[in-house]
Amino acid sequence: MQTEDGRGLIELLGMAQLQQLSVFGALSPQAIEFLIARGRVLRLERDEVLYQPGDPGDCFYVVLQGSLSYHQQHRRQLAYVRDVQAGEEMGFCAMIALHDRVGRPVASESSCVLEVGCALFHDLHQQMPADFGLLLLNLARGMARTLRDVGDHVAEFHLRRRSGR
Repeated sequence: MQTEDGRGLIELLGMAQLQQLSVFGALSPQAIEFLIARGRVLRLERDEVLYQPGDPGDCFYVVLQGSLSYHQQHRRQLAYVRDVQAGEEMGFCAMIALHDRVGRPVASESSCVLEVGCALFHDLHQQMPADFGLLLLNLARGMARTLRDVGDHVAEFHLRRRSGR
């Protein structure tokens, strides 16, 4: 895993492409630049692990390029849960719930992620409150979609179990 220059990444991808990412939806270009320039931009090669279960949940990550497969630990085993695509976040729940990580994201391909720590999250709130509100709404919307998908999987599991399949 290597750290990249955030400003260089903005030039490489272009602000228009960054604004298309769902986590950044409706954020001003200044807010996106604020986050990328002050956050940590990490490049992961295929099969590199971003974090492990038990690591502190003191930040979240936005996938800027590529994708990661997310495996959740349960009963001391890792189980594949979902793929996390460009524009989606990982780790926000752990950060806001103040608990350690429960999963392990692994790069499915060469990928680039933005690390947003608690201090940067707070700074955005202080300096750009309207953009912070939009970011929070986007993050909550992503969590709601994930929760709905989980609910669908649980319902499907119980329907199959009831029907004996």
